[in-house]
Amino acid sequence: MKKNIFITLLAASTISIFSCKKEADKKIITEEIKFTKEGELSIHNLKDSIPNQIVALDIEIADNDYERETGLMYRKSMQENRGMLFIQENFKPQSFYMKNTLIPLDIIYIDDQYKIVSFQKNAKPLDETSLPSGKPAKYVLEINGGLSDQWNLKEGDSISFKKN
Repeated sequence: MKKNIFITLLAASTISIFSCKKEADKKIITEEIKFTKEGELSIHNLKDSIPNQIVALDIEIADNDYERETGLMYRKSMQENRGMLFIQENFKPQSFYMKNTLIPLDIIYIDDQYKIVSFQKNAKPLDETSLPSGKPAKYVLEINGGLSDQWNLKEGDSISFKKN
């Protein structure tokens, strides 16, 4: 009987230690994340076979797991001339959602040749519904909701970017 109680207590304390560690590893965000310019991005269309710049943006770049998972979560606003470019590890169909995202966004899916392949426009804040690309994408650009229509962006338009 004492042996069973000892094993039960040992198991309970082990579980408690590991679950406390997991909770301690989670980042608790208490203040708004500030924009940090990490590069510049231009969106172009082709006019008479000549690239024509539609808009230029300052961008943050999400190119590691933590940044790709967090994205623009917890931001209360974003200036019109800013966005976030996600660089995905693989060229494949992508899907985003708006968990913990407080502002409406246009999500622009871009292939490995830097061409826009699809949009998810005016994604609703805090909505966890899947927002798929529908086509393979390597890059994903998030901008303020409504801007892709305001700038008259279309599938086939292209991007170019440079990191700081």
